[in-house]
Amino acid sequence: MNESPLTDVDHLASLVSGGGPRTLEVRSPLDGSLLGSVPVVSPDGVRQAVHDARTAQAAWAATPMVRRCAIASRFRDLVLDNVEPLLTLVHRENGKSRINAFEELMDTALTSGYYSVSAARHLAPHRRQGAIPLLTRTIEFHQPKGVVGIISPWNYPLTLAVSDAIPALLAGNAVVLKPDSQTPFTALAALDLLIQAGLPRGVMQIVTGPGSELGTPLIDSVDYLMFTGSGRTGRGVAAHCAQRLIGSSMELGGKNPMLVLADADLDRAIEGGVQACFSTTGQLCVSIERIYVHQSLYDQFCARFADRVSRIRLGTEAGWEPDLGPLISQDQIDKVSHHVEDARSKGAAILAGGRARPDLGPLFYEPTVLTGVTEDMDLARDETFGPVVAVYPVASDAEAVERANDTEYGLNASVWSASHPHAFTVARRLRAGTVNINEGYAAAWASHDAPMGGMGESGLGRRHGAEGILKYTEPQSIAIQRLALIGPPGGVSRSAYARVMILAGRVLHRSVAHVGSLLSRP
Repeated sequence: MNESPLTDVDHLASLVSGGGPRTLEVRSPLDGSLLGSVPVVSPDGVRQAVHDARTAQAAWAATPMVRRCAIASRFRDLVLDNVEPLLTLVHRENGKSRINAFEELMDTALTSGYYSVSAARHLAPHRRQGAIPLLTRTIEFHQPKGVVGIISPWNYPLTLAVSDAIPALLAGNAVVLKPDSQTPFTALAALDLLIQAGLPRGVMQIVTGPGSELGTPLIDSVDYLMFTGSGRTGRGVAAHCAQRLIGSSMELGGKNPMLVLADADLDRAIEGGVQACFSTTGQLCVSIERIYVHQSLYDQFCARFADRVSRIRLGTEAGWEPDLGPLISQDQIDKVSHHVEDARSKGAAILAGGRARPDLGPLFYEPTVLTGVTEDMDLARDETFGPVVAVYPVASDAEAVERANDTEYGLNASVWSASHPHAFTVARRLRAGTVNINEGYAAAWASHDAPMGGMGESGLGRRHGAEGILKYTEPQSIAIQRLALIGPPGGVSRSAYARVMILAGRVLHRSVAHVGSLLSRP
């Protein structure tokens, strides 16, 4: 891995902010081989990184928006210019197949490109209705939060670090990023490219080490936090942020449903289901873990879907042939194995997969399809976060929607139907932050102008779109009052002033309502 600076782990480790006597080994989930090591930053080192970022932030916030956006645009180009080393790094560090790594790389480029051309529009000052028409001019501005902390996960080590950092940076903030300890080198490669694109040194800092040691000093020092990870950890992070009265945004877990309606195209639904359930070996927050199929299609769907899943290619090769790689860690394979064995022991049927594959590598598990899953089985409601899906028959759209919504989560959903109006009606009834029609997750995820995030236990806030950049700002309203002060003018009694203002308020309300009705007409 020395053919490019982006795969030179010693070079990447040198970009870590701070250090100490301890180091953290990073091993490949493909075969357990040592990739390299990074410093374990101390709590004081985290605080120093935030201090340094805060020092750099003032000059960065004063940098013209056109220059900030040009850096994001150059970064996008550098990502696309370095496809091969980035795919190699993600494959080795995360284990995902080349095609799944490519999906992540393209999302990073598209997100950066989107914000490079839209950030100025999202952050532009906006006129707002003033207190008194003609006399009050009110303008909304957006000021940067200051230093944004980002805690990113291992499953999408490139895009879930950069797609949150780019809008935070373009909004004028500095960023301190703590990537997952299993995948730090990919985040460091992204920082290397941002520096090459022109990002001033110090504006973005990366600290590495265990979250249990670095999380508290990071949250205690930053002005806003973006977290992607488990619901259990997210609750603790949210409580910590609340104690400091700082804002936070979180994408947490999901138990995402797919609905195959009676008029669905089975060929498309089966192929789409394979992608939706098993991309990145099922280690994807928006991955489908429950499929509800209309009973008229159920038997045919199960047979054909299981056959297609059994033909998924597993492998460690760096080329384009394998469909799936391994799970990330022993903890992940233990959880997947437990969910499948618990279901099997309680009567579930295994239609495909259902076993580990140590012959391929220590962390491989076959893509698995189950039927007969009941509420007493752990995988019925708990997020598996692996290559496992349960298929259920339903008698109607209403039953499919009811069962899809019967969860504490609400991140992503998928609806399959030959009729777009029919599917749209069903989709509107689902309690999920994103719903894809005739696609599993990529259509909504890659619609970067639209917000993406979860309801219920699936998180707080949104990434992408206007919400994805405005959350990193403090709205500021500035009002200019012309001519008269707001209050009783000289020579007018307070009671007379009150009567005039009541009349004016009623007239103003009717005028605004009338104008609003005219503007709302098609």
